[in-house]
Amino acid sequence: MPKQQPTGSGFGRTSEPQDILEGIDLTGKVAIVTGGYSGIGVETVRGLAGAGAKVIVPARDHAKATGNLADVAGDVTIMQMDLADLASVRKFAADFAAQHDRLDLLINNAGIMACPLTRVGPGWEQQFGVNHLGHFALAQALMPLLEKTAKQPGSDVRVVALSSTGHKLSDIRWDDPNWESGEYDKWQAYGQSKTADALFAVGMNARLAQHGGRAFAVHPGGIATPLQRQLDIEEMVAMGWMNEDGELSEQAAKMFKSVTQGASTTLWAATAPALKDRGGEYCEDCDIAEPADAENPSRFNTVQAYAVDEDSAERLWAMSEELVAGV
Repeated sequence: MPKQQPTGSGFGRTSEPQDILEGIDLTGKVAIVTGGYSGIGVETVRGLAGAGAKVIVPARDHAKATGNLADVAGDVTIMQMDLADLASVRKFAADFAAQHDRLDLLINNAGIMACPLTRVGPGWEQQFGVNHLGHFALAQALMPLLEKTAKQPGSDVRVVALSSTGHKLSDIRWDDPNWESGEYDKWQAYGQSKTADALFAVGMNARLAQHGGRAFAVHPGGIATPLQRQLDIEEMVAMGWMNEDGELSEQAAKMFKSVTQGASTTLWAATAPALKDRGGEYCEDCDIAEPADAENPSRFNTVQAYAVDEDSAERLWAMSEELVAGV
């Protein structure tokens, strides 16, 4: 089947997690959800745990995670990890592998958006470092366990990377991904990191598919969550997201999803039976998104060709391996 061809899932932008997970039994499955204690991450954890999965939530702030997940029923464990610190990422992966003999679902949900220029690790631009490289290092460290699980009869290993329609703001800045020269643009930097997340899914799928696993990228939709914490009210008013009084604008109210609806595409990509023979694709509104139209690239439910290009995915994978090596 050609890439980026919708499945006709029957779900859409207003589908709720309970719709997606009806009839899905994840008993015996083990899942990791980064950022699983904030915004749509909480609802992703709630959905997976409610369907029977054992869910591990890596958290930089253990106390905050404990509080935010207090009302989530099911088998949920919090473990320490900071995506901006690769030593922390690798310690989490080692501790996880020592405690678990399988990993069925890796949901790279955590993310930051439109941050002022900040550097993490050995000098990486923060959005590229956290949204992509931290998750890349995590997946790299967990790859042996993902492959081992994928080879087991009846397994359905999936990796889901949260991208965004923001990927349309920028391809990878191949010659300067960490903004070491030129004037920094926080939105282009965000766009690059989300393109990297989409390409990561393509590269991960190429590696997992030979063992029976799958990987997908997901745009969860526009949702009012703590992801907007770096934006001031004036900027959100200018973008049409808020009114002058700080309330959600009428335009945004029509465009934005609820927090629960924002988790639905992730849950669909992680569990939908219709995706067992797919992989390396970009999803939106609980289905595979179509290729972007050159005449109207901003149209919803589409993905830019550069964000799902297999050659670019391999180029980014090699670059990412080099960047995280020795850190």
